Amino acid sequence: MATTRLPGPYRHRSVQFPKRNWRARKTTGRWGIFMFLRFTAVVVLFASPAAAQETPAPEPAAASADAAPASASAMGSARKAAERRFTGADLFDLSIASDPQISADGRRIAYVRRQNDIMTDRAVSSIWLIDTATGEETPLGAAEGATFSPRWSPDGKRLAYVSTAGGSAQLWVRWMNGGEAVRLTGLPTSPSSLEWSPDGRSIAYTMLVKDDGPSFGSAPRNKPEGAKWADPLEVHDMLAYKADGEGIVEPGFEKIFVIPASGGSPRQLTFGPYHDGGPLSWSRDGRTLYFGANRKPDWEKDPVESEIYALDIAGGPVTALTGRNGPDANPIVSPDGGKIAYLGFDDKLRAYENTQLYVMNRDGSGQRSLTANWDYSVDAVQWAADGKSLYAQYDDHGETYVARIGLDGSVRKVASGLSGGGLDRPYTGGSFSVSDGGAIAFTGGTATRPAEVQLERAGSTRILTDLNRSLREVKSLGEVRKITVASSHDGKTIEGWLTLPPGYREGQRVPLILEIHGGPFAAYGDHFSTDNQLYAAAGYAVLSSNPRGSTSYGAAFANEIDKAYPGNDYFDLISIVDRAVELGVADPDALFVTGGSGGGVLTSWIVGKTDKFKAAVAQKPVINWTTQALTADGPGFFGPYWLGAEPWEKPDLFWSRSPLSLVGNVKTPTLVIVGAEDYRTPVSESEQYYTALRLRGVPTALIKVPGASHGGIAARPSQSAAKASAILAWFEKYRKGWTPPAAP
Repeated sequence: MATTRLPGPYRHRSVQFPKRNWRARKTTGRWGIFMFLRFTAVVVLFASPAAAQETPAPEPAAASADAAPASASAMGSARKAAERRFTGADLFDLSIASDPQISADGRRIAYVRRQNDIMTDRAVSSIWLIDTATGEETPLGAAEGATFSPRWSPDGKRLAYVSTAGGSAQLWVRWMNGGEAVRLTGLPTSPSSLEWSPDGRSIAYTMLVKDDGPSFGSAPRNKPEGAKWADPLEVHDMLAYKADGEGIVEPGFEKIFVIPASGGSPRQLTFGPYHDGGPLSWSRDGRTLYFGANRKPDWEKDPVESEIYALDIAGGPVTALTGRNGPDANPIVSPDGGKIAYLGFDDKLRAYENTQLYVMNRDGSGQRSLTANWDYSVDAVQWAADGKSLYAQYDDHGETYVARIGLDGSVRKVASGLSGGGLDRPYTGGSFSVSDGGAIAFTGGTATRPAEVQLERAGSTRILTDLNRSLREVKSLGEVRKITVASSHDGKTIEGWLTLPPGYREGQRVPLILEIHGGPFAAYGDHFSTDNQLYAAAGYAVLSSNPRGSTSYGAAFANEIDKAYPGNDYFDLISIVDRAVELGVADPDALFVTGGSGGGVLTSWIVGKTDKFKAAVAQKPVINWTTQALTADGPGFFGPYWLGAEPWEKPDLFWSRSPLSLVGNVKTPTLVIVGAEDYRTPVSESEQYYTALRLRGVPTALIKVPGASHGGIAARPSQSAAKASAILAWFEKYRKGWTPPAAP
């Protein structure tokens, strides 16, 4: 059974930025300083690139399904010895595991392998099968194209998945006992949220149904044959008419369909001018589908709201089962069909809320939270086979776990070490699924090993894959150590992780890079990071910290920055840098700072507050909260939830929290980097800061990453490597600092 998780925007209710629509959760884990849902979204300013845990969007097909993606090492080298340092070229050799789906009998795991390809400069997705008894791996053996979203039939004899074979993303089914793979659909847009009916006869899914956009007037009708006229006018009437990673939003709505699992014509089940999103869950008798959606007339202006609906698939009514103010989503029916578990929280217009786990009777009565007194945010859930408890994924102090939560509210940790929040930075993340017998398949890794498929059974954990063995056997990676400090602001304990240069000797002082996470409602931890390892290979120690506002430390800690961001998180970051100096690791005369998205906000805030750092790199920052609130792809969210007002209501508040208000203080050489197609923290934010720094005479440069969105700024290996190289070059240029010219 597949695990269900809150759609991108709701995850952690850390107000993650809405990501496209509820379909095709790319990322992120949570990807983007804000992860955005096109129709409902909570916002997080942060990004997660290279290999996200969620379903990837269709990608260019590899030349042949039988041909493995080409790696950098496959090209060979004329060097006289192996290169022990981790380099930008090594990004092409990386693979990461995601979306592990264990069969009900626990005998097989289907998972998605995301492997970087040097020829296409992209990560290519393919589904692999693991025999849990022997550990033997076999490819699914699909035709050419990417494959992802594997989902087992209830009896485990078939596997549904999505493949781009033939050029577009379509729904396929493979008969596992030596049978063939059959393409079931010829859809105009990509299917998502696949869900088998309990009897295995049908598969439900969601899909964007395109609609005609608005139009006003027209060009003259006398266009001569062969004439080349300008493109027609663009007309937009949606509040959020653009979305990061998608661009201009196509007119249309996400709708629910069902198709016979043996082939046939799909049937549309929901209609109307609102998005009906996944995940989906069937009633045990196969007559009802449950889903989450905001079907209210003002859905565009209320990015957090949604309810659980029951859909009579025979053509009957769509009935709301919940009605509170706040998101209710991710319904999942209990094994006996009597209860529905779901995720959500009460909307208090705060920047952050823990996502709670609820249960109700199938008719919507008896709604109650199982985690009201548990200060963690539930990220994904699955019923235990006995129906007496649920498995839930959550973060705690920068680490990701799975717990078993009883209907009585009891909690027991059953799996640890989950990982897979991406490759470029050490975010929390990962995914899991559970067999009927309680075996847990999950993605897990370490600070020096990207996510692998692991299996927890009867208290014992095994690593089943070794996707980066060749790299691991050759490369010397930096050791990662955890450090803590009491914040100078109020004594709160602040945690961080130091990535040391390979071969570091105790007592040796080295230059330090403070690398600040995005979100800001997100968390770093003891996880693999290409950026950190590239910086460490160049001789720097890298400090990844979780200042107040970070998730995984309880709701109160996250809400320390509610309506006050950026703010006292500044003191937390300076305190932990001072701690790295105190420990004898950081050279106090060689300190540098960078960060992306929410980390870009804090980088630009820091250099407006102190001259402590020799140089800085602000990546995809927010510089002006007024322009951010009105031009980003989450216009219904930023003002009300992060600042408590719209810009015209409290202009002084918006300015006081804008890093641009401090630019007159900046003396630190500051590079600005942004994706050329960033709609989350729009390119204009970076351009404002760059221009202001230039006008003030502060050393700066503006780098735009061609074709890159906010969440995809490091998605292509060559650009991820080039970006890290540019940051190192900037720091090296100002290694000895910079002295402003004397005033005339």
